[in-house]
Amino acid sequence: MNAVPYTPALKREWDAFVGRSKNGTFLFMRDYMDYHADRFTDHSLLFYDGPRLVALMPANLASGEIISHGGLTYGGIITDDGMKVDPMREVMDCLLLQAKAAGVSRVLYKAIPHIYHRVPAEEDLYALFRLGARLCRRDVSSTILLSAPLGYSKGRRGCVKKGLGSGIVIRESQDFDAYMRIEEAHLALKHNTKPVHSAEEIRLLAGRFPANIRLFGAYLNETLLGGVIVYVSSRVAHAQYICATEEGKEMGALDAVLANLVEERFREATYFDFGISTTDGGRALDVGLIANKESFGARATVYDFYEIPVDGPS
Repeated sequence: MNAVPYTPALKREWDAFVGRSKNGTFLFMRDYMDYHADRFTDHSLLFYDGPRLVALMPANLASGEIISHGGLTYGGIITDDGMKVDPMREVMDCLLLQAKAAGVSRVLYKAIPHIYHRVPAEEDLYALFRLGARLCRRDVSSTILLSAPLGYSKGRRGCVKKGLGSGIVIRESQDFDAYMRIEEAHLALKHNTKPVHSAEEIRLLAGRFPANIRLFGAYLNETLLGGVIVYVSSRVAHAQYICATEEGKEMGALDAVLANLVEERFREATYFDFGISTTDGGRALDVGLIANKESFGARATVYDFYEIPVDGPS
């Protein structure tokens, strides 16, 4: 087993492998990863068993550690259908050799949640256990299994009915600038923070991945009151941003949009994921936020981070 650092000359091979992988999504395509290449020192790796490419790991170097990847929500080892438990052990051993060669003290590994797996792909979790990896962060998201939805709470049903009866028109939109202005105002007022992406970045990424990054807006007389930016992968429709103006909130705009997405737009997907409701490395739970998501019938999916000791047991 041999690990090769990523270079732009390997872009076609990298992207082709992501496309046929059992646990990769469009976030791992280089045209997505590299939009913020100026913010990260890339240390992505391709793992070869002889001449055959068997795994990838998106990664960057920061503060004396390898992170898989600091610019992504998740980013563990990507594999195809041929990956099994024992070869994954070899991949992990090879990763640690690379880490030692890079002179880092640890690897921060962000596992890919099972909802994104096309077929079971948790060979890495067993290999992490064998290496003495420590679970150091666990964020909790809220997910609906769309083939067996639990249904809305009584209160949520009323909110959805109000939103759908308010005269709001729900449609797919390309007006990312107007939407991100609403998102920026919402985050500044409620959390004194900014969105992860700027409007320019979202427009850029949506242009590169129009089938995967989609905006669904709630309009009243052609005025955007709010909506949801959805990241669409082969199995999951993930709500990347959810926001509305104060008028939109009063009218039930978000309830109407989310009901439309869950019941109509993405009813053929496997999962609808609302995103995480935790901060402070997973230790702080926003009880009101997660209760809101759970009122749609969503239940917990965890996003796990592991610390791998570079000189730990093998």
